[in-house]
Amino acid sequence: MGQTIIEKILSNKSGKKVGTGDIVVAAVDFVMGQDGTSPLAINAYRAMEGQKLFDPSRVALVIDHSSPSPLEGVSNLHTLMRDFSRETGCKMYDIGDGVCHQLMLESGNIGPGSLVVGADSHTCTYGALNAFSTGVGSTDLAGALISGKMWFKVPETIKFVCHGTLPSGVYSKDLILFLIGQVTADGATYLSAEYTGEAIGALSIEARFTISNMAIEMGAKAGLMEADEKTFDWVKRYGGSGFTAVSADPDAVYAKVLEYDVSGLEPQLAKPHRVDNVAPLSELAGRPIQEAVIGTCTNGRLEDLRIAAGMLKGRRVSPDVRFIIAPASRDIYVQAMREGVLETLVLAGGAVVTPGCGPCVGTHNGVPSDGETVISTANRNFKGRMGNRNAEIYLASPATVVASAITGQITDPREFVSR
Repeated sequence: MGQTIIEKILSNKSGKKVGTGDIVVAAVDFVMGQDGTSPLAINAYRAMEGQKLFDPSRVALVIDHSSPSPLEGVSNLHTLMRDFSRETGCKMYDIGDGVCHQLMLESGNIGPGSLVVGADSHTCTYGALNAFSTGVGSTDLAGALISGKMWFKVPETIKFVCHGTLPSGVYSKDLILFLIGQVTADGATYLSAEYTGEAIGALSIEARFTISNMAIEMGAKAGLMEADEKTFDWVKRYGGSGFTAVSADPDAVYAKVLEYDVSGLEPQLAKPHRVDNVAPLSELAGRPIQEAVIGTCTNGRLEDLRIAAGMLKGRRVSPDVRFIIAPASRDIYVQAMREGVLETLVLAGGAVVTPGCGPCVGTHNGVPSDGETVISTANRNFKGRMGNRNAEIYLASPATVVASAITGQITDPREFVSR
């Protein structure tokens, strides 16, 4: 019987052929923690009497959720991480470096066939590079820091086959929101997702990251794609090498195979307060907004900023809207400056914040006030997600966010976009 991508990777990393439902202990290729989870992992590491990391070159800590620190207590946790990095020799990404997931994608350490664990639920992003990457708890992370291994129950897989071509003004964010709306927030719990079809193959690697990033929003353990030339070009660009592509066998067994023709898909929105509360934009057009956000680990990449700048050239955002931009990494920030992208966004009325998670987690940047409506490229819109339980958050593509920022109300980006 054939194997899915995740079954093959776990077989490779555990040294034996495995299938759905098996419990395995597998070697990990990379381990990551961010500032919301690393302090707990460090304390657990010490409680386990850890003496050294399994391999400091394959461990990274990232300060991105509260960057720069907004509070004394948070500053002390950041110091704990810096001290641990100096003590153990692991890589430390400090304030301004960017979002953990973008930094891992840019590190050259992750590629096809990799097994990566991170103490952040959106670690599944790296599945777009044909890696099995998944979020774990801080205590599990501590065990991986010491042993370089992790136990897994091999999950079943849902295969999403996306046929056709996305229309002009419709993007990968619209596609993943649509898919989440179809299967619901718990429709893939402890399953793996494989995304395939000509619509996926046509996407840029950055657009693919958006889809894998949000696999967790349907409950999936991972969001995997097969490797192609675009995948290896990305890895090579950042100095990665030695990776081997992993493909599903033709006779692999899936929990479900779901097929969609996306050629007629229109822009999508996730309505408050659930990511699977998805509707076509046409049902929501005209609702006033007060804040618009482009950034986060979902859509803070250079491609997203270029889309925004292209729409805003010669225009300004509504005076009734606060428009916040959070580049996903320092590298993206610098490149966007060199291209004039950030200049266009700032002159249009945008406010650029430190590369990192930005307003997404509600710790300091861009907290809305009571009764306000936010439209964001983030991946979650739970009540209180951005720091105020009395605000409402809509999730959308960068193009929809920008169109709405221009008009001051939820607006179809196809009025401004042609590609």
